[in-house]
Amino acid sequence: MRQPTTDRLDGKTALVTGANTGIGRTAAIELARRGATVLVCARSEDKARPVVDEITALGAKARPWALELGDLDAVATSARALVSEGIALDRLVLNAGLAGQQGLTKQGFELTFGVNHVGHFLFGELVMPRVRECKGRVVVVASGNHYQVDAIDFAAVRQRTRTVTGLHEYSVSKLANVMTAIDWSKLHADAGVKVVSLNPGRIASDIWRRIPNPFRWLFMQTMRTVEQGAYTTVHCAALADRELVSGAYYNDCREKPVNPAALDEAKRRALRDASLGWVGDYLR
Repeated sequence: MRQPTTDRLDGKTALVTGANTGIGRTAAIELARRGATVLVCARSEDKARPVVDEITALGAKARPWALELGDLDAVATSARALVSEGIALDRLVLNAGLAGQQGLTKQGFELTFGVNHVGHFLFGELVMPRVRECKGRVVVVASGNHYQVDAIDFAAVRQRTRTVTGLHEYSVSKLANVMTAIDWSKLHADAGVKVVSLNPGRIASDIWRRIPNPFRWLFMQTMRTVEQGAYTTVHCAALADRELVSGAYYNDCREKPVNPAALDEAKRRALRDASLGWVGDYLR
């Protein structure tokens, strides 16, 4: 297993979603160790505070930030507060995710797709001006599961979770993550912004807690630790600009070929058009 770069992030500001637990927490702490000021995002500031306290106890800098990705009203409020404060976003790490849960978001999206893609899409679109001003970087934590599907059913993502394990819906959401990262890399290249997606590997974290047994037990037998799972996220966030390939997909701290479906411009355009339609009222 390859180790991440040792490059530092002194003077940079990084925001990590889902940073109160799992690989998000580990990545946030490591980015702070490397000199970044970290906005620790969780569903509420109270959930983020223990990680902030852990970081400050190390002599590093962090602050809590509330971001409820399952409610687009809350996403818009959080993003607009960040922009209005003028917070620099040198690194935007979109890490938070759900797997194995069933239901709908507040605005009626399949739960996993709504949190993993739609919530992050809206947040990214709204805060991108801050990333552009910094000539910053967006790191999208996707999954190797994105290889499992080759299309997105736009009707299905507006319906309640259909499968027992929710893994198909998870795979669809991760394909959407990879497609969006490629689109953003092209749309914001003019400002010097770099965008990548990555596979952290299968990680023994609480993201899988809602998958019913015996599926969960079988699924977790060959998983990496949370610390190992954060390696590629940290690598992509800290690697020197000249070495990072914008638009690329990373696995085990190196580039890896992406699912060909993500390279299909028509499919990406269809997803972006649909996504802009879903969140359009919040972008006006």
